[in-house]
Amino acid sequence: MVNKVLLIGNLVADPDVKALPTGMYVARMRLATNTYAGKDDEGKAKERTEFHYLVAFGKTAEFAGQYLKKGRTVYVDGRL
Repeated sequence: MVNKVLLIGNLVADPDVKALPTGMYVARMRLATNTYAGKDDEGKAKERTEFHYLVAFGKTAEFAGQYLKKGRTVYVDGRL
C-alpha cells in the first residue's frame, strides 16, 4: 500500500514552532489549497478552498520557523 500526500497551497498563518522538552522542534501549520469547482451562473470559474493541518519535526520544523510566513506558497510531500 502507498501512503503519500502531495499538496501545493498557501500558508494561512505563520508556522507555530516550539521546542519540546527533548530539544526537538515541532512546527504546526495550516495550508489552504484550491480546486476547480465548476462555473457560476455567469460562466466564471469557481474554486473550492480546503484547509489542511500540517506538523513538521526536527530540522524541517526549524526551517519552517525561519523561512515560511503567512501567504507563502509551499509544496508538501508527506504522509497521512
